[in-house]
Amino acid sequence: MSFKKTLLGSLLISGGIITSPATAFANDSSELEQLRALVQELDQKVRVLDRKSEIASEEAAAAKKTAPVLVAGDKGFGLKSADGNFEFKLRGLLQADKRTFFDADESQGRDEYLLRRVRPTFEGTVFGKYDFRFTPDFAPGTPNIQDAYINARFLPWFKVQAGKFKVPVSLERLQSGSDLRFVERSYVANSLLPNRDVGVQIHGDLLEGKVNYAVGVFDGTADGGSNSSNTDNNIDKDYAARIFVEPFKGSDSALSGLGFGLAGTTADWSGPISEANHNYRTPGQQTFFQYHSSVNADGKQTRLSPQFYYYTGPFGVIGEYARVKHDVSRGSRSETLSHDAWQLAASWVLTGEDNSFKSITPKQAFDIDKGGWGAWEIALRYSEIDLDDDTFEGAAGVRFANASSTTDKAQSWAGGVNWYLNKNVKLQTTYEHTNFSSGVAGADDREDEKVLFSRFQVAF
Repeated sequence: MSFKKTLLGSLLISGGIITSPATAFANDSSELEQLRALVQELDQKVRVLDRKSEIASEEAAAAKKTAPVLVAGDKGFGLKSADGNFEFKLRGLLQADKRTFFDADESQGRDEYLLRRVRPTFEGTVFGKYDFRFTPDFAPGTPNIQDAYINARFLPWFKVQAGKFKVPVSLERLQSGSDLRFVERSYVANSLLPNRDVGVQIHGDLLEGKVNYAVGVFDGTADGGSNSSNTDNNIDKDYAARIFVEPFKGSDSALSGLGFGLAGTTADWSGPISEANHNYRTPGQQTFFQYHSSVNADGKQTRLSPQFYYYTGPFGVIGEYARVKHDVSRGSRSETLSHDAWQLAASWVLTGEDNSFKSITPKQAFDIDKGGWGAWEIALRYSEIDLDDDTFEGAAGVRFANASSTTDKAQSWAGGVNWYLNKNVKLQTTYEHTNFSSGVAGADDREDEKVLFSRFQVAF
């Protein structure tokens, strides 16, 4: 007797259908028919159960393809559609600083703790190619909007961005505030070149990312400043353009980290100079130059900035120059003033990580239990600003500089140590020494500024 018959016979006996396998298979045809019917019924039920299981698996797979994905990690927190065409992210930057001034009175700088940047960022993508970003800043001082823009990525070489964002001029300004190697930027970005403005730009990448360009039209903003009013301040628009080339990008060459470019703006200004020229500040954020309140912008304003960087292994260097020309007037006196600034900065990652224009990612995060100590970096910088001598010529009644502004040149040396505990947390220390030269006959040089910056930063 086969195993199948024995098994079926046992099942029938246990179910009370037959009492003897021999009787069921040999003598009673009616019971054999019952057996066949039962087997068919069981087989059908098994088939139904198998199909239900298949349907459930198909439905689960289909639901997984359309279910939104929750994201949480070192790049922020967010939600995105399964196909990636719709995405929302929450990111943030928090910097808690300490400034300590040496050999200074209250007028030259005051020791203080402060929140330098408190910036939550809401950004995302709709329909796969339309990005948006909104970044308010709650420090220091009055809350304001840093970024509020839309960027349409039609093609890699053709993107359109509109709203409020960084004017594409200063290389150092285009570096994120969370990636800076020194606590404060140099004179090039902080004093002469524009920060953020309201406008529209066309930009993109060519030749597999080796060439980046941007051309934009903006309302116009002061030197070193942002358009905080979000309105047009001049009689013309500010026209900005930038091209940056990395000829060896993506290659195995030692020059793969080399990039250089040229940027500038041009505009026609008419009105109070305060709208076209921000107060020039020291590294310790103390004002050392202002125009007289009677001075007007009276014609062309142009800015020009050649720039470069080079990164190879743990070493990095960045350099930038800026020249700004203003047509100004005070009463019957008119001049074209030219101001210059430049900086050269180098950094070395002591723990061997690759240096870059962006932040350093430690090979091992700081963890006492596991013996990880993060990444350590040292940095040096020299920067200076030189104001046109004509700014200080003449008696106080006709001079373009206000009565308290006598400095025509400032030179700053900075040294820094940066500790990257992990990709998101950084401790930063910068010491900067600045000396000043007077541009007014008989006026003493401003006292040297010696300031130590400390920063605790979380960025994600």
